[in-house]
Order: sequence, then C-alpha cells, then structure tokens
Amino acid sequence: MNHTPALTLPLSVGPTELAELTPHHIDVTVLDVRTPAEFESVHIPGSYNVPLDLLSEHAVDLGAAVGGPVVLVCRSGVRARQAEAVLRAADLPRLHVLDGGLAAWEAAALPVNRGQQRWGMERQVRGVAGGVALVSALAGLFYWRPFGAIAAGIGGGLFASAVTDSCTMAKVLAKLPYNRAAACDVGAVVQALGRSTAPSSALAAD
Repeated sequence: MNHTPALTLPLSVGPTELAELTPHHIDVTVLDVRTPAEFESVHIPGSYNVPLDLLSEHAVDLGAAVGGPVVLVCRSGVRARQAEAVLRAADLPRLHVLDGGLAAWEAAALPVNRGQQRWGMERQVRGVAGGVALVSALAGLFYWRPFGAIAAGIGGGLFASAVTDSCTMAKVLAKLPYNRAAACDVGAVVQALGRSTAPSSALAAD
C-alpha cells in the first residue's frame, strides 16, 4: 500500500485537500472526536467516531489498528487538537487535524451524512454559559447581590477556557444523556480499522 501522501500531509489539512486526497488513498483514516450525538447529527461520510473523553483509554488499541495517517475532526478544531495531544502521548504517528473542523468542511459545500439534529457542543456551551450568566446577573441585580458572583465565575471560566484552549463545561456536558443518545462502540471501531478489507475513511457516501 502506498503511504507516500502521508509523508507530505501538513499538520493541518484543509477541507478541500482532504476531500481530494482521501478517495484515492484508503489508508487515510478520518477520526471524529465529537460526542456520539453530534456525530449522529452530521459527519463526514466514511469517518469513524471515537469521542474525546474515551480516546485516552483506547489510544493504544487505535495505534495498533491504524497503519496510515489519521486526520482528526471536531466541530471547530479545538477538540481535535486536544485529541492530537492525547494520541501523541500514546506515540501515534502521522496525526493531522482538519483545519477549521466540520464547520469548514460544510462551508466548503463538501458532502456530509445527516441524521437526527442536535446542538453541537460549542453551541451547547454557549447556551448553558450564557443562560446561567444571564439568570445569575438578573438575580443579583433584583433579588440578592451575591448571585452576581455566579455570572462573574462563568465569565472567568470562559476566559480560562480561551487561555488554555480547553473547556471543563464541554467535558461535563459530553457526559449528559442528551449527548449519549447515540451509541458509540469503540471496540467495533477499532476492529473495523484493523481489518485490511475495511472501507477505512474513503469519503464516498456510506
């Protein structure tokens, strides 16, 4: 199997570049690290789903199953970069990130598979943080001043999230039933990746 393209892939792969590359090189694996519910809602055809919060415990198995380059995908690229750090710590080579994430892929009018629609994690974080901050600020203004500290805490948390490029709230929300509505059998994903006859992550529609 020819792995030459993997040697020239940049660390950040553009949507168009990935779309042109993958149909001709089935050894390229597209790994989506969003929650199962987000993946069910919309994903790149042929991609595999291993949520970020399960990645660490399965990193070794994934490394043994994947032989070629891996392109990591999330909604915007933030979680994909976190996944890259996790997998590099497990000594997985040839890791790449889809530049701009699935949002950039859709903006480029590239094909996706759609299912039951749910809010993406970034939208959930904005909704929950904004809602809590608004309610606590109003409560502090009209009922009891200390409630305003909650709004300040939310603001501080969002600032820390931007500085550290991570989000504790997203990790918590990812464990809610809403984001676990769709099943994700990581063991089955690893087995599929390990089979030489598996379709890998070719971008033709499933």
